[in-house]
Amino acid sequence: MPARRPPLPLLFAVAVAVLLSLAHTGEIRARAETALGQGMPKREAELARGFVLGQDERIDSRTVEDFRRSGLAHLLAVSGQNVALLGLLAIPLLAAFGLGLRARLLWTIGLIAVYVPLAGAEPSIQRAGIMGALSLWATLGGRRASRFYALLFAAVAMLAIDPGIAADVGWQLSFAAVLGILLLAGPLRRAIAGAIGERGLRRALADGAAMTIAATLATAPLIAFHFEAVSITTLLANLLALPAVAPAMWLGMLAAAAGQVPGAPVELLNAVNAPLLAYVAQVAAWCGRPSWAYIDVHVGAWGLAASYAALAVVALVVIRVPRLLVALAVAGACALAWAASGSGDAGAAPPAGGLRVSVLDVGQGDAVLLQPAGAPAILVDGGPPGAGLAGKLRDAGVDRLGAAILTHDQSDHAGGIRELLGSFPVERLLFAGIGRSSRAAARAAGVPARRLARGAVLRAGRLRLEALWPPRELLGGWQAGDADPNRLALVLLARWRRFEMLLAADAEAEAVPLDPGPVDVLKIAHHGSEDAGLEELLRRTTPDLAVVSVGEGNPFGHPTPATLATLAAHGVPTLRTDRDGTVVLELSGDALRAIADD
Repeated sequence: MPARRPPLPLLFAVAVAVLLSLAHTGEIRARAETALGQGMPKREAELARGFVLGQDERIDSRTVEDFRRSGLAHLLAVSGQNVALLGLLAIPLLAAFGLGLRARLLWTIGLIAVYVPLAGAEPSIQRAGIMGALSLWATLGGRRASRFYALLFAAVAMLAIDPGIAADVGWQLSFAAVLGILLLAGPLRRAIAGAIGERGLRRALADGAAMTIAATLATAPLIAFHFEAVSITTLLANLLALPAVAPAMWLGMLAAAAGQVPGAPVELLNAVNAPLLAYVAQVAAWCGRPSWAYIDVHVGAWGLAASYAALAVVALVVIRVPRLLVALAVAGACALAWAASGSGDAGAAPPAGGLRVSVLDVGQGDAVLLQPAGAPAILVDGGPPGAGLAGKLRDAGVDRLGAAILTHDQSDHAGGIRELLGSFPVERLLFAGIGRSSRAAARAAGVPARRLARGAVLRAGRLRLEALWPPRELLGGWQAGDADPNRLALVLLARWRRFEMLLAADAEAEAVPLDPGPVDVLKIAHHGSEDAGLEELLRRTTPDLAVVSVGEGNPFGHPTPATLATLAAHGVPTLRTDRDGTVVLELSGDALRAIADD
């Protein structure tokens, strides 16, 4: 008999519920954030927000580093795992309300459609949402569709919408993880179940361990290629964390949902969840802090292809995966290798395996473009309006931004970014201070916006941006109209391998306490304005090069003679965008080359 279609009233009800939810995503997310912080210690509350909403910017840097070095960082970024767990949680709960299978599946698809933007709409969660919805729709229609074809369709659909997404490291890792699970999890589960049995909890353990091992094997070559480092303990860490991850995710999702109802007792859910989150954090510390746990490696494009070829041989010969599935997996792995090694514009791409930093000549303002190899570009500030920022980005080989960061919401920093929003692909906007006008522009353009404060960390490939200032308590106490808004400017420390660059925004050292240690390059604060704290900052940072982002003939006299004299007295070579044009720093390995346009 042909499968019955869902009744139109049910389809209409789900569609209306999804549309209403999407219209209030910001409010729903805010209530979810609040709910996930009630009744838990600060660290566990921030981990819950990371697990459920992908918000890792508030997690303390030591914990984030533990998760990275142990191979558990994927838990802090929303991915396909979240969508799968959402479905496993929603379907039995909906059944408890007496809904039939078709209604449950349809409502779960609707929940996925709401969860994707709620979780930030990153490329990995977009792919996961499409994949999950397709699989459920196939079940709803009475057909057992091929999961490989569903994955292929999801990839093709996303590439058709945004071809540049192939260069996104998170998207590549997400695709590889799903491909590995589809290919290897079944045979691995059978092998594990044969060894430990599959009665009761042992069956769930075999399923979880098989998926963990499969995903780890499938993503290891890409991680080594992009980050030039691998975690020795990643498999052990994921297996140790396995019993707590799903319950922690489910409890977090339930708390986020209950938080939409005023007065709901979310504290009880969080009280149960807190020990689970603390355990996962402890596993990350055990497996991430030993000096030998994280080692540097170098895997080029050929090494990446060879790694996946070896994995295919193991799948075919040792795990005895059918040849057709291996062929499909090899084709997908080749596509990943091509995307990983061929991203970017050939004429303006960063050095192979390296980083390009461009302090753009945008007149009297700040705009710093960071282009890490194999990852989307990041723009820190956008200069004043009317500086032709979009054209400068395209001239640099950038057709999309992984993130635009506003150090503070003043026209000479934010004007160019506001012009970009809605006309240039920007995945997310990150800001400090109040940021009201730029947040409104981001909301109008449908770009997710988040606030950063001291301790937040952003990664793109091997590039690491750490916020050194301002502290969150200062942001909370600042009011519009208070004197010296430059004290709220977001100060960032950019790290690439052994290279470090301090991006001081408009935060003069005389007003903002900074002690990042020695750096290679210092972007002078506030366009080179007079700064009584500069001399002491130079003593602490000992930079090899200083860069001043400043407009030619500006009415403020920037950079001031006092600033230039201090730099000269410390023997720091200085480049200026008003005289030298756009300043480009190219890093390949540990070698640094500075280029000026003029």
